[in-house]
Amino acid sequence: MPIYDYRCVQCSTPFEASHAMNAPAPDCPSCGGRAEKAILTAPAALGRMAQGRERAMQSLQASRAQTRPAHGAGCSCCTPRKTGTD
Repeated sequence: MPIYDYRCVQCSTPFEASHAMNAPAPDCPSCGGRAEKAILTAPAALGRMAQGRERAMQSLQASRAQTRPAHGAGCSCCTPRKTGTD
């Protein structure tokens, strides 16, 4: 569920509220006044995505470092092919 940042219209108190996107704005917890939505935030979502991507990249790099060909160097599958006529 998204977390919204609100500011009370009457007392200017900032506060956060988590609710469905189509739910009405909550009342101010300080004075009970009408709240105005300020910003939609996604806490930790970006951090989690970045951490997940970083872990995936580290795992990929580690697996590439451990992977070795099952055959010797110079085989036809590892050397570039010549194009054109000989």
